[in-house]
Amino acid sequence: MTTHEPNGNGTDRENGRNEQLAWDLTSDDVLPAADTGRRDLVPGSLEWISALQPTDADAISLDELDVTELTNQAAARLWARVASWVENDQVAYYIDDSPVSSDSAYDARVRCLTRLESAFPALDTPQSPTHRVGGTFSNDFASVRHPSQMMSLDDVFSIEELRGWYDGVRQSLGLAQGDVLPMSCEVKIDGLALNLLYRNGVLEQGLTRGDGVTGEDITTNVRTIGSIPATLAGEASDIPEFVEIRGEVFMRWDDFRALNQANEDEGNAAFANPRNAAAGSLRQKDPRITASRHLSFYAHGLGQLRWGSDSVHRGHDEVNDQSEAYELYRKWGVPISPHNREVTTFDQVLEMIDHYGEHRDQIEHALDGIVLKVDDLRLQRRLGATSRAPKWAIAYKYPPEEVNTKLLDIAVQVGRTGRVTPVAVLQPVYVAGSTVAAATLHNPSEVKHKNVLIGDTVVVRKAGDVIPEIVGPVLELRKGHEEQLREFVMPEYCPSCGTKLAPAKEGDKDIRCPNIESCPAQFTQRIMNLAGRKAFDIEHLGEQSAIALTNPEDNRPDSVATYAPDLRDIEVAPGQEPEPYTPAPGLTLPAKQLPVLTSEADLFSLSADDLRDVEVWRESAIIEVSEATDAKGKQRKIRRRVGGSGLWHRVPAFWTAPTSAKRLKSKNSAGNADDSESVQTAQTPMDNSAALGDEPGTPVLNDRNSSRWPGYDVPADAVVVGTRSGGVRNFEGRPVYVRPAENTRKMLEEIGKARQADLWRVLVALSIRRLGPPTARLIAGRFGSLDAISKAGVEELAQINGIGTEIAESVVGWFAAAREPGDWRGKILDAWKAAGVGQSVEENTLPQTLSGRTVVVTGSLEDYSREGAQEAIVERGGKAAGSVSRKTDYVVIGANAGSKASKAEALGIPMLDETQFKQLLVTGEPGAKANA
Repeated sequence: MTTHEPNGNGTDRENGRNEQLAWDLTSDDVLPAADTGRRDLVPGSLEWISALQPTDADAISLDELDVTELTNQAAARLWARVASWVENDQVAYYIDDSPVSSDSAYDARVRCLTRLESAFPALDTPQSPTHRVGGTFSNDFASVRHPSQMMSLDDVFSIEELRGWYDGVRQSLGLAQGDVLPMSCEVKIDGLALNLLYRNGVLEQGLTRGDGVTGEDITTNVRTIGSIPATLAGEASDIPEFVEIRGEVFMRWDDFRALNQANEDEGNAAFANPRNAAAGSLRQKDPRITASRHLSFYAHGLGQLRWGSDSVHRGHDEVNDQSEAYELYRKWGVPISPHNREVTTFDQVLEMIDHYGEHRDQIEHALDGIVLKVDDLRLQRRLGATSRAPKWAIAYKYPPEEVNTKLLDIAVQVGRTGRVTPVAVLQPVYVAGSTVAAATLHNPSEVKHKNVLIGDTVVVRKAGDVIPEIVGPVLELRKGHEEQLREFVMPEYCPSCGTKLAPAKEGDKDIRCPNIESCPAQFTQRIMNLAGRKAFDIEHLGEQSAIALTNPEDNRPDSVATYAPDLRDIEVAPGQEPEPYTPAPGLTLPAKQLPVLTSEADLFSLSADDLRDVEVWRESAIIEVSEATDAKGKQRKIRRRVGGSGLWHRVPAFWTAPTSAKRLKSKNSAGNADDSESVQTAQTPMDNSAALGDEPGTPVLNDRNSSRWPGYDVPADAVVVGTRSGGVRNFEGRPVYVRPAENTRKMLEEIGKARQADLWRVLVALSIRRLGPPTARLIAGRFGSLDAISKAGVEELAQINGIGTEIAESVVGWFAAAREPGDWRGKILDAWKAAGVGQSVEENTLPQTLSGRTVVVTGSLEDYSREGAQEAIVERGGKAAGSVSRKTDYVVIGANAGSKASKAEALGIPMLDETQFKQLLVTGEPGAKANA
């Protein structure tokens, strides 16, 4: 629902004047649908419509509905329901400055209304919200009619839609393939639309957009915006008698962060985003508050334009194209966006979309799309407009970076060093290219600071690859639902091992589980850490494998009521509920398994045979099965997972399920037996291992398999667990075997390779608190062996450039504990040394271009992760600091840079972009900025 104003054209001949019309452009994005628990209802049915809720997920699901299949009654009921929500959204957004829906949800509802009104014309009345450009005006300010209407803008959400619009414009103008169509390409500012009225060069009024016809008079507040000239500059002959200048009021990222920091310091609530901050600031009754908010303005549209009788422009009131309008603005001292481009091909449009899609967080303001406009105003008039939007302009919208969703719960997660972290459990929602179902809340203090309650509707932000975060609650949606909300209470005991939780030391915000050795959650996380790319880099030892090794009873059902050992998938027809499950008489839960891995010390002695009997719990899925006709007229089944059943079974974690051996092809072979064969267990004399005199169930060599089971392909690492007999072809003694799964074999190979890992990777794999790859490299390079590191003192470690006292104390403390008799850390060191681990030291041959220099990295870089940038600094002899001080030599500024950038500016410390940072790494000198 954000706005953008192109340099408008059109003709308003009221009162006999030839005046240019104003256009106001509005659009937002769409999200994929999320399941909100209505899968048992037929989409479009009266029951389905009644079950719709005013949530983002339900709004987004409307995009999947084919309204042409609705009955008249269903269409009318859906229209009334959705229209009321759209009106509520408009009031909350345009009047109260407190949106209760995300932009994506609002757009999805409007699209639904538009489709309904197209399919059922009786619903298309003048009172429909689809004919309203925006919200009505607020009663807090005087209402004023715009001299010319501010219209809206149609939007598209895919390149295909944009291409269709572009080709349609060219076709409407009768352009041949080789004809050039000049267009203006502009970033879509996420701010508040403003109409500035100048008479004889003097600012007379500033109006909000309102409903496009009538806006609010906020002139006093507008005069506090420093970038808006009170008097137009330039020669007197270049000053019009009257002009409407359309544009966008916004808050720069640095001003937004400073405002929120000030609010937090004063104990006030922070703004969720710059757009809300700008809107709230512009409508303040006290203009002194508006002035303190440091708002900015860019012009991007032109309304009425009339020249005086003595003007050199008299007789040709209309400008000819966008660039001419912008040239007038430059002369008058009216700011315009530096990001505007003139384009002549669709490829150039795509280039701008790609560029700002990658750099959308690196310009001075929030943006949510790209606006494309025909440049020639004569061609604009030929294309015309609908009742609400011009046909000569469109907005392409990026995937949203902020959406609203439900905070279902706050769980706690135990990390590898014992830190217990609150985690927001969210109703899954699509944001910035991926589905988000959880977000960290860091610690109990952060939960209070963000003022979130379980049951709240919250704003979720995710920019590109940045970890999703909870911005805060939508406070307006708490009204009337207070009884459904509850505060988060940090547990007193560890949810994994039951140990009493406590801060590591007095005053710490973080709560920890002190049971470092035996806490299953910590141990699982440590295994995941040592297998990660920053440590041993063991492929196929991810989260699921780590859980299977350390805690195979994870997700074990509490009772036999949800234990379904033979149930894998539950197939249902569309809209059908699964049949209630009743356990078989006498069914009991299987015995609990003991983990095969209880210490990191045993990692390098793991064998395939150790993993043979490990099973893990899996939830049986509900599969919706429907039929569809393909392009050739053939019926085919479509299987879609619609959720979990709440029923659980066990499956092998590392070995295959029993498999019948394939019969080797020969001239006398009749083929393979069919599936009706019966299976004899390995307790029979036909068990190959027992018959050969080996221990039952041990792997057998291929030549033994070949001799014992002639005519069958039994792999060398297989264990025959039984035979099949009977069936149509009556093959007696067909072997049935299990063997390590392919990923298991690869995992064990990778574990073997990890014995040769560089020393710094071994240090990271030990999960020493505060020790990451950059500092581990420094320590490994300085000491060269585990023995030498284990004997180092705090002072000796702290002398290394880049190693602070806290890291040194943590390393020394870990190795000191390892020397205690029977300590679990010592067992790890002894076992790893015996396995040959830690003998390889990586030699750093990079030039030490940053020797003696301190560099701070803030924000997101394109080609470096945060730790990757720090490693690059350390590898070249520099110190990668975490905070800015007078001792800092450089601060590297990426996207979404925070307070460190402001502090660097205040201290006069050189600030580098990513290009300069790369140059600094190579030469030791930053060079000039990329855009200088």
